Amino acid sequence: MPRVRSGMLTRGGFVRLQIPSQFDMLDLVQVVSDQMGHLAAMDDDTIHWIGVAVRESVINAIKHGNREHPGKRVTVEFAFTPSHNPTELVVRVTDQGEGFDPQAIANPLAPENMLKSSGRGIFFMRSFMDDVSLRRAADGGMEVRMVKKLAGGA
Repeated sequence: MPRVRSGMLTRGGFVRLQIPSQFDMLDLVQVVSDQMGHLAAMDDDTIHWIGVAVRESVINAIKHGNREHPGKRVTVEFAFTPSHNPTELVVRVTDQGEGFDPQAIANPLAPENMLKSSGRGIFFMRSFMDDVSLRRAADGGMEVRMVKKLAGGA
């Protein structure tokens, strides 16, 4: 069963989901992602593309990070920062896997990778968000941090 923690679900708040490594949890993550976009008064296109980036990140965490292990969880956190006058929506996706070297990610636009059926998730995240960083999480696993700037900084 997923656990949801929220702090004042307003533009100054946050939502944290802890979900099992199951692809059927993607719809729950999508609903929360969409709601955060609506709270920020984002247009439907922006909300859609943020959702694609978040979904790709969670798929990677389940498939590659946790290797679909039923006992491992994925944490997805949405937060408006700074909390007093938000200018960004920050999304963090953390898995409990072994991690990887972000520098070793293949370029999906390289000719030898163009026809591959996978390998574009991080490329999509970087295309749809204003900033994306990947790092080892403090307690193991990988953390993907994605930032979308809010229009007008409000």
